[in-house]
Amino acid sequence: MGRAEERKARQRGARRAARGRPSGGTPAAGTPVDAGTPDTGTRTGAGTGPAADGPAGTGPGESGSGSGSGGAGGSGSGGRPGKRTRGGKPKPTGIRRFFTWKKLLGYFFGVILLAVLGFVVLYLVVDIPKGNALAKKQSNIFKYSDGTVFYRDGDVNREIVDLDEIPKGVQRTFVAAENKSFYKDTGIDFKGTARGVLNTLSGKGKQGGSTITQQYVKNYYLSQEQTVSRKLKELVISLKVDREKSKDDILAGYINTSYYGRGAYGIQAAAQAYYGVDAAKLNVAQGAYLAALLQAPSSYDWATASDTGKKLVKERWNYVLDNMVEEDWLDKGERDGLKFPYPDPPKAAPGMKGQTGYLVQFGNEIVQRQLMRQGYTKSEAEAQLKLGGYTITLNIDRKKQRQLEKAVDRKLNDRLDPKKSKADARVQAGAVSVDPKTGAVVAMYGGSDYLKHYRNNATRTDYQPASTFKPLILAAALEEGATTQDGTPITANTVYSGRSERPVKGSDIAFAPPNEDDRSYGPVTVQTAMNKSINSVFAQMGVDVKMDKVLETAGKLGMSTKGLPAVPAQTLGTMGASPLEMAGVYATLDNHGKLVTPRLVKSVEHKDRTVELPGAIGDQVIKRGAADSVTSVLTGVVDDGTARKSVRDAPTRDGQQVAGKTGTSDDNKSAWFVGYTPKLVTAVGLFGEQPKDEGKVKRGTQVSMRGAGGKPRVDGGSFPAEVWAAYTFDATGSRTRFDLDTDMGAAVAPPPEPTTQAPPTPTLRPTEPEEDEDKPSSKPPTTRPPSTKPPTTPTTRPPTTPTTPTTQPPTTPTTTPPSTGGTPDDPEDRRADRSGRSDE
Repeated sequence: MGRAEERKARQRGARRAARGRPSGGTPAAGTPVDAGTPDTGTRTGAGTGPAADGPAGTGPGESGSGSGSGGAGGSGSGGRPGKRTRGGKPKPTGIRRFFTWKKLLGYFFGVILLAVLGFVVLYLVVDIPKGNALAKKQSNIFKYSDGTVFYRDGDVNREIVDLDEIPKGVQRTFVAAENKSFYKDTGIDFKGTARGVLNTLSGKGKQGGSTITQQYVKNYYLSQEQTVSRKLKELVISLKVDREKSKDDILAGYINTSYYGRGAYGIQAAAQAYYGVDAAKLNVAQGAYLAALLQAPSSYDWATASDTGKKLVKERWNYVLDNMVEEDWLDKGERDGLKFPYPDPPKAAPGMKGQTGYLVQFGNEIVQRQLMRQGYTKSEAEAQLKLGGYTITLNIDRKKQRQLEKAVDRKLNDRLDPKKSKADARVQAGAVSVDPKTGAVVAMYGGSDYLKHYRNNATRTDYQPASTFKPLILAAALEEGATTQDGTPITANTVYSGRSERPVKGSDIAFAPPNEDDRSYGPVTVQTAMNKSINSVFAQMGVDVKMDKVLETAGKLGMSTKGLPAVPAQTLGTMGASPLEMAGVYATLDNHGKLVTPRLVKSVEHKDRTVELPGAIGDQVIKRGAADSVTSVLTGVVDDGTARKSVRDAPTRDGQQVAGKTGTSDDNKSAWFVGYTPKLVTAVGLFGEQPKDEGKVKRGTQVSMRGAGGKPRVDGGSFPAEVWAAYTFDATGSRTRFDLDTDMGAAVAPPPEPTTQAPPTPTLRPTEPEEDEDKPSSKPPTTRPPSTKPPTTPTTRPPTTPTTPTTQPPTTPTTTPPSTGGTPDDPEDRRADRSGRSDE
């Protein structure tokens, strides 16, 4: 074998050896190092032997030089793959194998592909259903507490009109309000729908974002339920509807099926309800208001909207018109000349005459609020109720309801002549009667006629409760264990100065309220001050108790006091309150301090859903002793105070024990009597309201009731107390007495008077003595009982309790004849008293 063949053989052997070794250079098991050549010889000769025949640094010697002295690199080019392996990155292990950026990108596109495939399948499976909005429309049924049906609202107030009957500009107001891209989009808003789905899944409820097509599909083909499946169906059907129907057909369907408030479905009914015209005669400004309404019909109805609601609807009206200018649908000059189109007053639907409308309206409001608590928006809850299918049973007692209506007619309406007297035309009445043991509203009077006066006087909160707030000040004093400025505990027998316009002490805010007719009294007990409704006494008591504590107690008893400033002026009842609210407050006192929240609705039934109603009786909010003491004091108002003529002397009283309080607000804009027996609490309020525009005085403005019914002033002790007595003594049934846990007040038998005192001659006593108002608490309150006449004492019984005419404050009303003592809330007594007074 020649040298050339030998060299080639060695090279072939070296290549075979390199292929058989691991990457580290070690020969593989069972692999020869070289063909016919020992390992040591090969490794030694790799760098110095025959390789020298080749070019320098080439040939087999190059392979050898890579391995160093040990020859670990093996032969030839076999070492190069080993180097690349040792220098490369290690392969990922564990969970990192599944989250490389390539795999994440793959997952993302996989999910997208699955979603697309799922949507395609959904698109193929879901068909456009038949319209069901009209087919599913049902009546709502209203019942009295005994199950008697008194109202059905089965008629659907809707009239479909073709789009070409609606002015083009009016059509575009709806597009500008809801979906500016309507004429260009495919019928869906993926971003808005995705947001809606996420909100539903997270429990946040529904938010905006739907197109006009989607809203039309929801209204006409689907339901208002808040589920993911419904939203997905809405998406698919909207795409199909957009492909199969023209934009004009979709727009016509949308504005004909939407709910606008006031019981109006569709634009034709809305045009009549708000502007008294057909849809064909609407202008752009009116159309923009109707389009704005769709966002929140009940909140944006100008007739009943709050100040915030009115502000918001005006802002949305401007938003609609600005969008029309932006889309070149309205000339900017024309837009600048448009004024807000105030809608007409509401016109009630037929069948709502008299008190029925007030009961139905308030019942609907209560059910809507409960639906909102269960997840619906305000507009959805209103629309849901209007779709029908509800049986709403009220707590109204049929017999008591008629008795209340009859009492208002006989003691008030029959004495007024609105057609001949402007003063009579200004009087509005509202009343609520509550069972204090159950909280049930058993009777309600909302006004003369729902068709003539849309606003419910029983639930309105815009008039002052006046002196009916005074018992709450006493309740706070007893609950807090408050004391006078000199540390005397405040009780029914505590003595205060009754001087008119006496500045209160201990307040950072100066306050010196006048008494009724600016009449001054000497030192008087709290009982007498309550009987005669003396403002100066309760202004000082409010400061003594601390006004924040007074408002806190009022809130516990059921008044809405949130946001009211804790200032002394609140002692005069200057906040707003409704007869419903005041009936609840006094019912809590009647219920011995356990909270009573009046409830009109007894139950709500629907075949597809449950509407839960909150309870009427709550926790003990003030101590029983405090509540019962206030009740005891309030019996004196009836027997010896401002309500004695109307309530105490009522021929139908028949010994019934009564507690109550009169109230007359500033300028005689409101007059109240809120009273109760152990079985029935009733609040009666009269309110002065301008019946129509008259010069600068606009319809609905609060005005004075002076002169109404031929009286110089309508006091709480006149018409309100007379209505109360006529109703209560007829409706209360068997006579009962209060079960009171107290040792103070007019309902508690007074201790005997000292026998050493000589009886005075009442007719010689011209007025009550004035004493130093700065020292009222120095007299022992226990020596002056709050009342010497038991509640059931007949009026013909002469006074028998002797008093000291010169040293004892006038705390016993029965010792002073009506002709000289007077009663601030009794106009007849005031007229007799004014003739001999120098301050009139």
